Amino acid sequence: MQVQQLYTNCLAQGAYYISHNGEAAIIDPLRETQPYLNLLKQNNDTLKYIFETHFHADFVSGHVDLAEATHAQIVFGPNAQTTYKSYNAKDNEEFKIGGLTLKALHTPGHTLESTTYLLLDENNKPHCIFTGDTLFIGDVGRPDLAIKSTLTQQDLAGMLYESLHTKIMPLPNDILVYPAHGAGSACGKNMSKETFDTLGNQKKVNYALQSISKADFIAELTTGILPAPQYFAKNANLNKQGYKNFNTVMQNGAKSQTVSEFEKIIAEQKPLILDVRTAAEFSVGHIPNALFIGIDGQFAPWVGTLISNINQPILIVAPIGREEETVMRLSRVGYDNCLGYLQGGFESWQQANKPIATIQNIDADSFSKLKTDEICTIDVRKPNEFAGGHLIFAESNPLDFINNWKDTLDKTKPYYIHCAGGLRSMIAASILKANGYQNLINIEGGYGALSKTTLESVKNI
Repeated sequence: MQVQQLYTNCLAQGAYYISHNGEAAIIDPLRETQPYLNLLKQNNDTLKYIFETHFHADFVSGHVDLAEATHAQIVFGPNAQTTYKSYNAKDNEEFKIGGLTLKALHTPGHTLESTTYLLLDENNKPHCIFTGDTLFIGDVGRPDLAIKSTLTQQDLAGMLYESLHTKIMPLPNDILVYPAHGAGSACGKNMSKETFDTLGNQKKVNYALQSISKADFIAELTTGILPAPQYFAKNANLNKQGYKNFNTVMQNGAKSQTVSEFEKIIAEQKPLILDVRTAAEFSVGHIPNALFIGIDGQFAPWVGTLISNINQPILIVAPIGREEETVMRLSRVGYDNCLGYLQGGFESWQQANKPIATIQNIDADSFSKLKTDEICTIDVRKPNEFAGGHLIFAESNPLDFINNWKDTLDKTKPYYIHCAGGLRSMIAASILKANGYQNLINIEGGYGALSKTTLESVKNI
């Protein structure tokens, strides 16, 4: 028996490969199918099933392309309706993978179709559960993402309580819990950095599995949920209705464009120029009006959060050798309209003596010597980070919601911008600059550096 977790850090996402006696199943695959096809070939396995725990909102799954490539059956839980060929498992229905058995446990609450899959070994002993977004390590899924549901988040939270207490908690303590996400995902509030655990330990440490009334569970789960990123509903619909073939997306997007070709596309199609280099590189020089989102880190979630049009034509400025990776990671969240990348990277733009824009930086110590009562300081961290400690004179404007507040500031004023370390503030500065703000100063090192200066900080009680 082989059970392999395939974890992707930038999405905080876990897919799973299960095989036995030449047959395999894959749970919640990512958009790109080649890694799974390679695994099947290496193990000499035939893919029998592709199981989806639910309609994912934070990434586009690879189930449709993978089924087309392998002829495996796509399986969802009850209530899932798709426009492509798929099978709806009944509650407690069993599926054979070699000598193994995978049992579908309908666990609605995160979404109506959410299903947990219980794996039984050759001796029919429970081995592990693949919980999707029903149960995380240290948390449970948010109850506000159901597609076109007339139910409230309180209704769904109540369903989740019942699912946990009737379907999951009665299972043996020694089985492993394999969730779809870990820390960094917006699908829960406070997930652990661990990517799996025993159910018994989760019963001890996970607040949602404690002795708590249904009413208190609902209140806890529905308090303090930030609005879902705008791309969540769009990704869920792509997973439900189907999407462009991944190989076609890559062929169209990973095209090398010379400087003159790049300029022609800018003039004719008015695309978004997405610069994915480092914050430091972007600061000292970038194409005017380019948006910065660094490829290292949670690139795809930030793209989905900040670029409101999922069909937006995009041109890429990337580190040399990472252009195709950028197109692939854009596709993971459904941004499939990439028109190519700048051949030779930003250096080719410089060598062609084309216009260049910059963003000013200031270090924390130099900033601390300014007359703070005469400057405007924007803290773009999340609300909970701001509440945990912030400069007494700083204004909270989270990057997550910049599209709601970017037009509310005074474009004649200078703004000093910071986050926790410097990445998010540079993203914010690039968006503001592209929207007509000219006097922007990024504070290097963010609040981590500022908190070590003599500037006064305060915590929200």
